[in-house]
Order: sequence, then structure tokens, then C-alpha cells
Amino acid sequence: MGDPYGMPIAHGVAAGMGGIRTAGDLVARMQLAQKMRISEAKAFVADKLNIGVKELSDVTVMREIREDLDLGVITSVPGCAKGIEAKARIADLLGIRINSVERLKAKMGRA
Repeated sequence: MGDPYGMPIAHGVAAGMGGIRTAGDLVARMQLAQKMRISEAKAFVADKLNIGVKELSDVTVMREIREDLDLGVITSVPGCAKGIEAKARIADLLGIRINSVERLKAKMGRA
């Protein structure tokens, strides 16, 4: 089974904060993984990123932060995390479990 939050996040991105262009994917993950309300999830993610809640939806600010923390960006940047590597960094930053990341760690013997 793949990432169980994959499809709900896609729906959240379509209707929400811009997904990976900003912090919409991070906020959606906290809403789903930790059953947080949107305001609580935004505050949590903003705190983890050391920014204000308003900056979460600023494309320019979030592009810099995502590149600095290597969380993946919408357009591929050579040498930067993408795919499962970006998911692993997101899981570590937010302190959540992502099934696909956990399966990869188990396969590599690092669970």
C-alpha cells in the first residue's frame, strides 16, 4: 500500500494553500496525521519552520525555506531532495510517520 495520505493531500492542494509551492502539503499532512484543525496545523508548521503563519502561503518565502531545508520544490533543482527523500525530510521535520518512508527505512534496515 502506498502513502495513505497521498490522495487526500492532492485534494487539499487543489483546494488549499498551493501545496508544494508553499506549505500546503505540510499543513495538510499535519491535519491528517495528527487530526489538527487548519489553524492549529498552520501554527505548528510555522513554528517548525521558524516563520509566521502568513509566510506559509508566500511562494517566494517558502521556495527559499524549502530549498534551505531540502524539503522538495515544485521544479526540480539539481542535487536537492525529491520524491521519497523529500518525504523523509518532511517526516523528520514534522515528527510524523509516513508509511512509504518507514517501509524504505525497514527495507534498508534502519527502522
